[in-house]
Amino acid sequence: MFGFGKTRVDLQAPFAGRIIPVSEVPDPVFSQGMVGDGFAVVPDDAAEVIEVCAPADGTLAKVFKTRHAFALATADGLEVLVHIGLDTVELKGEGFESLAADGDLITAGQPIMRVDAAALRTAGVSLITPVVMTNKKQVGSLRVSTGPAAVGDTAATVTMA
Repeated sequence: MFGFGKTRVDLQAPFAGRIIPVSEVPDPVFSQGMVGDGFAVVPDDAAEVIEVCAPADGTLAKVFKTRHAFALATADGLEVLVHIGLDTVELKGEGFESLAADGDLITAGQPIMRVDAAALRTAGVSLITPVVMTNKKQVGSLRVSTGPAAVGDTAATVTMA
């Protein structure tokens, strides 16, 4: 009833910016929870390059071929997707540099992807980055810490179901 004894997983901001609930992402696939519940990070408009870091310790399950997203699994089995920007799959990897590979053991705060933010803005895509738990059955509750955040700050706490 109170969540005592339930596993809690803290998720860090993958880069500096402003944390918002995923429901505020201007893309219905994310805002309506179709992919899962979570949060998003809005980067500073002045950021030229963004290193997108792992939000938690775990195993890098998948770096998408287009490098616009990556998925990880924590030791507790929580499945987390970091989707860098909106409509960035259309760029087919342009502006993205992978810094880690599928199967790598990763630590929270470890850079996974380097993004040429200036080039993506020039291409007209939004850099709002959703971080969602893709297996809805795993999430008992989610507390998002909205507002400004630095890399490594706790952006959300998931209590697993």
